[in-house]
Amino acid sequence: MTSAPTRLERPPVVVVMGHVDHGKTALLDAIRHTDVVSKEHGGITQHIGATQVTHETQGIGTRTITFLDTPGHEAFTAMRARGAQITDVVILVVSAEEGVRDTTVEAINHAKDAGVPIIVAMTKVDKERADLDKVKGEVAGYGLQPEEWGGPVPFVPTSAVTKQGIPELLDQILLIAELRELKANPKRAAIATVIESHLDSSLGPLATVIVNTGTLKLGDVCVCGSAVGRVKAILDGNGDRVQEVIPSGAAQISGLDGVPMVGDIVQVVSSEREARTLQESIREAAGEKKQRSFGDL
Repeated sequence: MTSAPTRLERPPVVVVMGHVDHGKTALLDAIRHTDVVSKEHGGITQHIGATQVTHETQGIGTRTITFLDTPGHEAFTAMRARGAQITDVVILVVSAEEGVRDTTVEAINHAKDAGVPIIVAMTKVDKERADLDKVKGEVAGYGLQPEEWGGPVPFVPTSAVTKQGIPELLDQILLIAELRELKANPKRAAIATVIESHLDSSLGPLATVIVNTGTLKLGDVCVCGSAVGRVKAILDGNGDRVQEVIPSGAAQISGLDGVPMVGDIVQVVSSEREARTLQESIREAAGEKKQRSFGDL
């Protein structure tokens, strides 16, 4: 009898970067077929900073993609500086009207430093002043050669208004994911990365996480940076309470005894004792001497 494989296919995690006015939010809204603002509601959070969508691609089938609405460039850099590599694909958003701006160059440098595949989404192609060849030329000047010019980078004309190019963009993401054979073990203790965090006035420290491997479950004891706790609530991207999160899934969790930093790693452990030991090791490594009680698990 053949045992089940421990590493299974997981969705790609995609971050969208680019100049602030080049249509990142509009592009994500078009991908989600929804308006985040109109869908906000009460609960632990109004928006967790990540979204999962499903898309059917010929030859590959229906697959899930995780989009990070955050981090911004600074948070992205902070995560990489702390060893957190959670992104599988970067979508570089460049307005077909305006072309490359200073922030675009920053995004290009961050994306290239991350060492992951890049797709250029040329937005606002429905506008009269859209000039696709100009955009390709400017971006190519920073080392991202378009496929049609013999380079490795897909350039996809898109419009959040007309939805032009959205299916093709998702096709490109899934093609890259298929070629990279992204896998993780959902059966092991979870490891996740913090992409957002804040202190809620009524619920205490909250962290939005992406699960790298394993399955994060309600009630898990975990260590996250110098914080520890038991997962008391898990909310998905719709604000619904769920029992667990599988690899490449995004959720917001409560139950930590402190607010973690962006890029902190969540490690699920087997007991409170193990959590205390790991917490102490992390604090010693960080040079932190102050003692703090574990709190109610």
